[in-house]
Amino acid sequence: MMIRRLKEANKVPVHSVGDGRFKTYGRVLEGYDFNGLIRWMEMETEVPEEGNTYVPSVPEMESLPVCGRLQDGFFGGMDIEVGYCNGKNTTLNGMEYHKSSEINVAVTDCMLILGHVWDIHDNHFRVEDAEVFFLERGTAIELYATTLHLSPCRTSDAGFKAVVILPRGTNTDLERPVEPAEGQDRLLLMRNKWVMAHPERKPLLDRGAHPGIIGENLELRY
Repeated sequence: MMIRRLKEANKVPVHSVGDGRFKTYGRVLEGYDFNGLIRWMEMETEVPEEGNTYVPSVPEMESLPVCGRLQDGFFGGMDIEVGYCNGKNTTLNGMEYHKSSEINVAVTDCMLILGHVWDIHDNHFRVEDAEVFFLERGTAIELYATTLHLSPCRTSDAGFKAVVILPRGTNTDLERPVEPAEGQDRLLLMRNKWVMAHPERKPLLDRGAHPGIIGENLELRY
């Protein structure tokens, strides 16, 4: 099994999202048919040769019937954006959170590095407080607003593909700066997106992310 291989390859424990340990981070989402989104992702998107590609909103994905059901039911009538993150990431690099739940749908197997917002102290988060979870292809999860996360990590050379569903406007540019930036307001980087970067992750730092991750930049193997 894939998860057994991942457990053997890594020095840190790798859990399944079906384990009880996941319940403080989120839940497996049932009752929705994500097959149309998965098929669209398989046919219409590619994994970049390096790094990640993140697209917050894709109209063709948002027109699929399941997205209307999610907007009306899961998100309680709030306008949503449906996009994707594809890539070859293997490292933590940073942590982010939103003031809303996020839905991830695994188009391929992948791993998630997760934490809790209550483990943020003075705008810093320790790598040792993070946990790793395996997300099997075809599985959809809700990540709670109190869950720290960032990019998925790959489980093969081919990389990963994942659907990302959030309230409309999340992860887009701020209309105006937050002034004065105090407390966790200092972590606000984009709309509905609070971020701490690992000090080694220059691309995030160059975008203005707070260097708040303490410890070795966790790298996952497969």
